Amino acid sequence: MNESIFGRQELLFGRDGMELVASKKVIVFGVGGVGSWCAESLIRSGVVNLTIVDSDRVSITNVNRQLMATTKTIDCVKVEVLKQRLLEINPSASINAIEGVYNVQTSASFQLSSYDYIIDAIDSLKDKANLILEATKTNAIFYSSMGAALKMDPSRISTAEFWKVKGCPLAAALRRKFKHNKTFPSKKFKCVYSDELLQNKYKSTEHDDRKAQINGSIMHATAIFGLTLSSLVLQDIYKSIQ
Repeated sequence: MNESIFGRQELLFGRDGMELVASKKVIVFGVGGVGSWCAESLIRSGVVNLTIVDSDRVSITNVNRQLMATTKTIDCVKVEVLKQRLLEINPSASINAIEGVYNVQTSASFQLSSYDYIIDAIDSLKDKANLILEATKTNAIFYSSMGAALKMDPSRISTAEFWKVKGCPLAAALRRKFKHNKTFPSKKFKCVYSDELLQNKYKSTEHDDRKAQINGSIMHATAIFGLTLSSLVLQDIYKSIQ
């Protein structure tokens, strides 16, 4: 079955290349509007060892942009619903679904050094900053999503090294935090970001403890962020087989 699933990609990567993709161990932190699309793209691209981490359940407000969110999955655990979908794509995949949150207290439990690729799609500034610091201490290749809300124009979504990201309030806030605390990432890493910054039409009444305010977001923007994160993994592997 796997041969028929990945036949088109094997034309690009070759058999050895697909075996290399399958050998990589990847973890995605946060499977919301960005991370869910990243996870599916990875599985559809031949990654078979994938860990997905998120503490939330599907809510009605997720349906407009999160891959596994439908009116039938409301109140279901996000990582479990997503795992079921990913296994329908490739039943041979090994999906480790962790219903939990990444933070300073739980960081060590994830054994970050055991992964080849670490992908950050976390919303919380504090937890995101800690993941950046810890992930960049490892030999894993680390990619991070900057803010995907308040974006509309896909042509403005791009990638850059963290310190070269421009026009993104989240990246700016992270840099200020690192400078204030005098703690810095141990190595350079690439981010997905957009310099577009739209405005909410009104203040949301929705509550989220991780955010100062809820910002508007739309599927095509968050999905492109997630797919771009996945593409960075695949491009990195592809370069190694040339």
